[in-house]
Amino acid sequence: MSIPFVHEDSVVYGVATAVSPLVRRVMADNPSAFTYRGTGAYIVGRGEVAVIDAGPALERHVDAILAATGGETITHQFVTHAHGDHSPAAALVKQATGAEIWAFGPHGTERDADGAAVEEGVDAAFRPDHRVRHGDAIEGAGWTVECVFTPGHTSNHMCYALRDERTLFSGDHVMGWSTTVVSPPDGDMAAYMRSLRLLLERDDAVFRPTHGPAIADPRRHVAALVAHREAREAQILACLEDGVATIPEMVERMYADVDRRLHPAARRSVLAHVVHMAETGRAAADGPVTEDGTYRPV
Repeated sequence: MSIPFVHEDSVVYGVATAVSPLVRRVMADNPSAFTYRGTGAYIVGRGEVAVIDAGPALERHVDAILAATGGETITHQFVTHAHGDHSPAAALVKQATGAEIWAFGPHGTERDADGAAVEEGVDAAFRPDHRVRHGDAIEGAGWTVECVFTPGHTSNHMCYALRDERTLFSGDHVMGWSTTVVSPPDGDMAAYMRSLRLLLERDDAVFRPTHGPAIADPRRHVAALVAHREAREAQILACLEDGVATIPEMVERMYADVDRRLHPAARRSVLAHVVHMAETGRAAADGPVTEDGTYRPV
């Protein structure tokens, strides 16, 4: 099953754009290989509002959020996870407005990905005012947000469902334009796959990722992501059976048609798959399971 990727050719930075009756999006001007066109901060409600994934600590972007909510009160901030393109602006919005922050918790580990540049960096200072758990419901003025715990991309990744519009703000867990980086030690492929399957049990009508456009057929998209990850593990097993025993060699073979700037991230995702396969008895290592290890089929 091919992934039904969706793209947007252009965006407007620094201006609140209505994407539904209850939701506006303010785009940060931080495009990159990992953020696509940039970070989309969502404003939920009217009058007394919530901000979801305020974004990076860019002065112009924070000013744009504050301008978009001028005459309104930000009563809640929700953060999906503590990466530098998602959470730092929440602290700045709080400084300006007093709006407190809800999230699962701080980043799960202070360790990096062996120096690999695969993300926008960890926001190590991030600490929410309120810790939420799966199934928690937070009510605002004319809206209700349900917390949907989706670890995998990071151990603290939380999606938020706007019950009033059957909309899931999917953070980096599910994106329309790209697959998600799952990078050990904090990224966990087994958890990621469980979190994908959790979404298949829901009846959300639309996903709004923090990067990229809305996903209008979420069940089809998530099913394709599950199939894609299962196919990746079949490719890895085929590599091992052919004697392609190291992760860099696997990436050269499996990602030959992918921009080489993304190969460091690909190596981390392949490592996450190999960890998963080793844990489930489908691959074995001659030593510790690391990006530099040597592997064989079981």
